[in-house]
Amino acid sequence: MRLMPFLRWKHMVTKQTLRSDLLSGLTVAIVVIPQAVAFASIAGMPPQYGLYAGMIPAIVASLFGSSWHLMSGPTTAASIVLFSSLSAFAVPLSPEYVGLALTLTFMVGVIELVLGLARMGTIVNFISHSVVVGFTTGAAILIASKQLKNFFGVPIPRGGNLFGTLEHFWYQIPNINMYVTVIALVTLITGFVFKRFVPKIPPLIAALLTGTCTSLLLNALFGSDVTHIATVGALPQTLPPFSLPDFNLNTMSELVPAALAMTLFALTEAVSIGRAIGIRSGQIIDGNQEFIGQGLSNIAGSFFSGYVATGSFNRTSLNYQSGAKTPMSAMLAGTMEIFIVLAIAPLVAYLPDAAMAGILFYVAWGLIDFPNIRHILNSNHSERAIFIITFVSTLLLDLEYAILIGILLSLILYLMRVSQPRILSRVPDPNLYNRKFSVGTGYATECPQLHIMRIDGSLFFGSVPYLREELGKLEQQHPEQKYLAIVAQGISFVDLAAADVLAGEAVKRRARGGDLYLINVKKGLWDSLEENHAFDKIDPRNIYQGKSAALHAIYQKLDKSVCAVCNIRIFIECEEVKYIGKQHDETPAGAVPEG
Repeated sequence: MRLMPFLRWKHMVTKQTLRSDLLSGLTVAIVVIPQAVAFASIAGMPPQYGLYAGMIPAIVASLFGSSWHLMSGPTTAASIVLFSSLSAFAVPLSPEYVGLALTLTFMVGVIELVLGLARMGTIVNFISHSVVVGFTTGAAILIASKQLKNFFGVPIPRGGNLFGTLEHFWYQIPNINMYVTVIALVTLITGFVFKRFVPKIPPLIAALLTGTCTSLLLNALFGSDVTHIATVGALPQTLPPFSLPDFNLNTMSELVPAALAMTLFALTEAVSIGRAIGIRSGQIIDGNQEFIGQGLSNIAGSFFSGYVATGSFNRTSLNYQSGAKTPMSAMLAGTMEIFIVLAIAPLVAYLPDAAMAGILFYVAWGLIDFPNIRHILNSNHSERAIFIITFVSTLLLDLEYAILIGILLSLILYLMRVSQPRILSRVPDPNLYNRKFSVGTGYATECPQLHIMRIDGSLFFGSVPYLREELGKLEQQHPEQKYLAIVAQGISFVDLAAADVLAGEAVKRRARGGDLYLINVKKGLWDSLEENHAFDKIDPRNIYQGKSAALHAIYQKLDKSVCAVCNIRIFIECEEVKYIGKQHDETPAGAVPEG
């Protein structure tokens, strides 16, 4: 089943599902064409390569992935990371640039496949949602900035950062081509109008048709010598041609950072989209199998002129909403796209660059998730910091490093949080039923001989310094409390370093005449203590599953001479000392009290 996962759903394919899959696949195949051309422009690739990236990779991903509805192909994020990564090595649209893109696609596919075979599907869970939102927001601004020259028909040098692009555009404002700008604005506005008022018609297709018709009208009225409207040019009427990545080790070593960053982001995109749709369809997504499917799709794509493909939210949502029942819809979409491209390739010659710029402005606006941004900015400081730093890094740095910085920052902040587990002093409250534990408000409410603390959070090497510090403070401030009871229901496991700390604490307290006790121990904690040989020093008889039994047993070990003169009496067992204390007060000097 893992080698041929399509066997898991072959029984789902019937005449009824095949009809639904055919209709949804046709819908997606039509919509993907303008998207693919737009994404290829973002990636710095010839337009046909965007189309090729939605053909073979989509078919392979549907065969070897786990999702019933996920549609793979070129995406905005993958395209802009590709452009940012490769534009420093070669001129976009050049054969050298295309060769690097194919090599990078192959490397991404291999990394994805290895991660899937190693069953590391959970790795995407470590990429914070704030990283994704911050990156896509920054990417949206970069997409728009890169299209300013086509949107307004002015020359802007290739490359450079965001502020350099904006500076060049500022000086070119007097040279804006109004004919080109009209086409771009008409395309952009048409996209928003159709999305808002005519949602049944794909807005990208409506916008491209309107922009192209506007271009033809302006050329007819004023002449192409006046309008200077540039077009995309005709696409080759061919099937996806066979291609070969560059397996030169020097080339591949230069692309390693970009390949790693793109792999993480592409897998996060694909698995997250698959899971989101899976929740609606009632399907459980196998992250490891999805890694394998994405890896094989990119490896295959690199040999059939496709650049990096991953899951597309727009196409996946459309596929699901169109009634797709099985992965056959994605296979049919990829197959039908091949024949549609063969039919319409010559017509792309009439598609103006300005209309493509309007489409990309429309795509960029859709990438900015304002509700999510507001939600993050109104949340805690950590999420705000992750979002802002990722967003700023995306604007100022190479995109692959921006992604890695955001991921690294989110992991650091997470480790900082878990490295300081919550530690609270606990005391039985006489005012609560069965004297339930409450937070200790001061030493006066605690037993003079026993300190009870609750630890919430797993203990591992990162939290060991903090745990040592808290135990050291307790010993320094209250050396008379020789007994320590830890309420451990909030501890899921301990590693070797943390187990050694607890074992050392038990030895230290026994040397002082006290001991260490653990209350409400989970199976996971027990197993990890046993695996790390902590029971060699922690007496297993000092571990209790309930509070009452633990306190009753611990009380028997306390120094009764201290109990006799203690007035706190927070335990139920302390009531038994009242009589002993009174008898002790009335016993003549030198006599031994009974009991």
